[in-house]
Amino acid sequence: MSDKVVTVFGGSGFIGRYVVQRLAKTGVRVNVAVRHVERAKFLKPMGNVGQITPISCDITDADSVAGAVQGADAVINLVGILYPSGHGHGFDDVHHQAARTIAEAAKAVGARALVHLSAIGADADSDSAYARSKAAGEAAVREVFPEATILRPSIVFGPEDAFFNRFGAMARLSPALPLIGGGHTLFQPVYVGDVADAVLRALSDSKAQGKTYELGGPKTYSFKALMEVMLATIGRSRLLVPVPFCVADVQAAVLQLLPVPPLTRDQVTLLKHDNVVAEGALTLTDLGIDPTTLEVILPAYMERFRRDGHYSRYTG
Repeated sequence: MSDKVVTVFGGSGFIGRYVVQRLAKTGVRVNVAVRHVERAKFLKPMGNVGQITPISCDITDADSVAGAVQGADAVINLVGILYPSGHGHGFDDVHHQAARTIAEAAKAVGARALVHLSAIGADADSDSAYARSKAAGEAAVREVFPEATILRPSIVFGPEDAFFNRFGAMARLSPALPLIGGGHTLFQPVYVGDVADAVLRALSDSKAQGKTYELGGPKTYSFKALMEVMLATIGRSRLLVPVPFCVADVQAAVLQLLPVPPLTRDQVTLLKHDNVVAEGALTLTDLGIDPTTLEVILPAYMERFRRDGHYSRYTG
């Protein structure tokens, strides 16, 4: 496999680092296309000398993307945002237009496979701009590269996640945690290692081409239940306060003006809908992966968080 090249867009992110690490173990050469090369150099020790190469790329520029995929046997697009961050970095720019650009570049160089990471809840008719842009990205990828494999994870957990670490930090400082909409929204948390494994299975299994998989863990939890699991893991007792959607929407209208918003109105809209694997969808099991239980992984990084307030670099 040492003569194969895989280009990974967004390889320095939360999910990306696990994908790159697993790719390196297969012996392929990995080009990691990122905005900031310096921030991706931590990936290089995951492989042999010269095996992992961070390269500068602007996903909103077709020429830049074309350069990043030169010589690639396969392409992986893991790029995604939770909120817009200025001109050229809105939901449509990143999830739709950039997805099309990457698919077009992959097709142009004759890549044998393309794996595109989307999200459960992608829906062209959704009230959420995030969900609509994800659906538009899927449609663009299918149009340009019909044999692409699309993966839709539920909320992803792991040592560097922005979910449990965020609420764990809040629990250290606040006597109460908010339950937007009463905390009834359902989630099916999926382990980041399982998502990374799914990416590699999608690359290696020709039967996965042209298919869409929804990735969820073995159990479904309400938002309230997730907070209870997290609090039990870090050994803290906090008041869980229901916040009606209408109140959360008003709060989000202000919070989304911050440089790094803790909550946006679009996220409140997303929370009105369950985030679980659809009935009849292809899943991790169809890729030959046994989903990892939340309770098995969470203590590995949240226990240390309880002691010193920082997550561990557990990379199992």
